[in-house]
Amino acid sequence: MNGSGKSSLTIKEFAAVSLFAAIIFLMTFTPFGFINLVVINATIVHVPVIIGSILMGPRVGACLGGMFGLASVIRNTVSPTILSFAFSPLVPVPGAERGSPVAILICFLPRILVGIVPYYVRGFLSSLPFIKKSNAVCLFLSGVAGSVTNTVLVMHLLFFLFRDAFAQARNVPADAVYGLVVSIITANGIPEALAAGILASAVCKAVETYRVHLST
Repeated sequence: MNGSGKSSLTIKEFAAVSLFAAIIFLMTFTPFGFINLVVINATIVHVPVIIGSILMGPRVGACLGGMFGLASVIRNTVSPTILSFAFSPLVPVPGAERGSPVAILICFLPRILVGIVPYYVRGFLSSLPFIKKSNAVCLFLSGVAGSVTNTVLVMHLLFFLFRDAFAQARNVPADAVYGLVVSIITANGIPEALAAGILASAVCKAVETYRVHLST
């Protein structure tokens, strides 16, 4: 830690960020980041960010969210899909010759918040008398909250910033875009939130149990 004592990550935090970042990049560029739910492939790349937030706090979580955003930019740049223009400023927007710098906002803002929201949701739930005794429930709902943060913010930013381009890419009328956004949030967001809640709860509970064991 530097002389200010608070402005930089500690060695322990830096090591954790490096490890989790490696996992995030591995999951981003391999099938390990997806779960086959028959109907859809649910992405779980954001789960390490959620786990980092819960176990190590919002500062580490925000750093991991930034790594998640960076991995997303790289993937959408080197292997673009029809919506990659919304996640990489280097991919041309439909109907334009260049990409848009606001794609950076979609890539990074929701992902950074994924690393912040679960920590505070867990803290809030743990303060409620009727739920604080159930650690597994707190962890599950914190994981769900992180996943919902990602899905809802990404899709709504895409709608507000790229509505017409989204409509052109999907070949639908502009006034039908929000309905499509809601359907994507429902079809993809719910399974992904449940998967994130289950995985985050299981991993965090195991790590916290191990910590207690070491301290006794």
